[in-house]
Amino acid sequence: MTWTLTAVLLAGSTYQLWQVFRSAHLTDRVNNTLHALMNTLMAAMLWNLAPSTLLAQIGLLAGAALWFIIQAVARPEYKLLCAGTQGRLKCAYHALTMAGAALMIAMMTHQGHSTGAGQAAMPMPASHHGMTTTPHTPTTTGTTTTAPALGLTPGMLLTLLFATAALVFLVLLLRNRTTIAPHHPGPPRRSTRTEHALEALGATTMALMFATTA
Repeated sequence: MTWTLTAVLLAGSTYQLWQVFRSAHLTDRVNNTLHALMNTLMAAMLWNLAPSTLLAQIGLLAGAALWFIIQAVARPEYKLLCAGTQGRLKCAYHALTMAGAALMIAMMTHQGHSTGAGQAAMPMPASHHGMTTTPHTPTTTGTTTTAPALGLTPGMLLTLLFATAALVFLVLLLRNRTTIAPHHPGPPRRSTRTEHALEALGATTMALMFATTA
């Protein structure tokens, strides 16, 4: 699973970098650069690369989340930022994605410190490379058993949220594939399908990664 998630994240990063050179507007270039950077940081987190820069990574992702929030709530006259309801929703979702990535790195850092390990403790199957497996098993002290409290944890809540987002993007992808619109040129529609496919893969990846922390 580690290799699969890494491949998906790096594929998304490559596509975003390609969009940086294809974009005509500075704002689009900045947005695509931030997405490429987020995917790269998430892939690096899977393999516990550059652990000494975790605070910088969290700060950078939090700043990116704030940048997308600013775009989502910007006044309509700022045409270079998110425009229209669909654009604002898209920027709000991207802000959530950036914030989710920052939170995941913070949670991984906390888990790594709690387990006393010097590496990220993402409970995913891995051998001698990448993430280590940290099973969640109840511990017993005397006659008292300690177990996770019932209810939705932040990891579970974000898992459900990104799983829902993945389904939404999948529906949009399938709708674009089945909708016949001859008056629309071909390349923009193909680009939209590609974006929806990558967004669905990205949301699925986030859901899987948060599921391991739930």
